[in-house]
Amino acid sequence: MSKTDTPAPAPDRPLGPWDIKPETSGARPAQTEAVAEEPVEKDQSLVWSVLSTALMAGFLWWVTGSVIVAGAVLIGLFVHEAGHALAMNRLGMGPARIYIIPFLGGLAKGRRAPRSEWDGVLVSLAGPAFGLLAMIPFVAVGMATGQGEWLAGAFFIAMLNLVNLVPAPPLDGSKALGPVLTRVHPRLEQIVLLVIGVAVVWWGLSTGRFILAAFLALSVFSHLKRGVWRAAWGTLSWPEAGKSLVLYLLTLALCAAAAVGALTPVTEGDPAGAVRLGLNYLGIGR
Repeated sequence: MSKTDTPAPAPDRPLGPWDIKPETSGARPAQTEAVAEEPVEKDQSLVWSVLSTALMAGFLWWVTGSVIVAGAVLIGLFVHEAGHALAMNRLGMGPARIYIIPFLGGLAKGRRAPRSEWDGVLVSLAGPAFGLLAMIPFVAVGMATGQGEWLAGAFFIAMLNLVNLVPAPPLDGSKALGPVLTRVHPRLEQIVLLVIGVAVVWWGLSTGRFILAAFLALSVFSHLKRGVWRAAWGTLSWPEAGKSLVLYLLTLALCAAAAVGALTPVTEGDPAGAVRLGLNYLGIGR
């Protein structure tokens, strides 16, 4: 997941490559004063960062029952959010910060909004795509040792990124596919994302994933209260909408293929068996 905010840079630090350059001497004083008065959000304290990470690690160990799998998901979470953060910094939204939210996941947060919907789509897809890199060491160790736990860890990393691509608010998929739907019709995004959101909440409840279901239910409810969904920077152009859809589908296919690939050695090289095993984990086709 990713989020942006727009506080002004603190005046007592040197400007970085992500900062907007100072206005020329012809800038209007009223605008300068308004920007200077905007509060700068404080970064997360070191103590809370360590505590939240420890709580998340303990929760993952309790849920999975495996230190290796819990460690894999935690590492995958950091790498996923790092993908968002790197994209934010590259697109002038940084310096981005990464937060671990106990029992829920992570959040990458920029200091300013994207300059366009296209930049927002790139940021949303950067997390799942980059997050798959965390699978590499777990797959390597699993193949070398033959221990299924390492491959299970790689599978859960792939699933972390795959689930994030579901187009339900506030997951990354809603930020990548939502602007494409809005390009077709402003109300189409609201209808599709709300229907999928309700379906995902039902899936969470029916499969015992109650924390995820509650989190998504609150998000869907908050979206019901919103009037205009698209931010002030506008909608995608038709060419951008086409590229966004292609990138979304490619990232979705890549994450799904990675999940199946991680389970294929467990099913003795049977891709169909790996698909069935993955669907069983999701509570589908039981």
